[in-house]
Amino acid sequence: MTFAPSGNRQVTDLTTTARPRRPRPAIVTLTDAAAARVIELTADKPVKGLRVGIKNGGCAGQEYTFGFAEEVGPLDEVVTDKGATVVIEGKAVLYLIGSEIDFETTKLASKFVFRNPNQTDACGCGESVTITPLKAD
Repeated sequence: MTFAPSGNRQVTDLTTTARPRRPRPAIVTLTDAAAARVIELTADKPVKGLRVGIKNGGCAGQEYTFGFAEEVGPLDEVVTDKGATVVIEGKAVLYLIGSEIDFETTKLASKFVFRNPNQTDACGCGESVTITPLKAD
């Protein structure tokens, strides 16, 4: 660092060095069953992964959405876990941070199930939820 007088001011020549960014935790994690199902669904398809999002609807206010991600948008987050790729829609990121996605098969249904710490309520049938987005501390 050098200082050079300039009237009553001091001029500083600071150089900064770039520090490596610490890795960010994944937005979501997948159980073994969910990863296997995602791999099964996306195999032999020209897609980037399984797209996961949130939409308004249902009696509790919001629903999880699924589709095939043919492209990755500039605000999307790509999560690869256990060999499976999930693309999280940009507008859903704050709602899904810290979630675990599982895949369960029962006598009546086979479906993806979310264990979401941001979920505050769910309807009786389990098709819709209320989620509060994560707030910055």
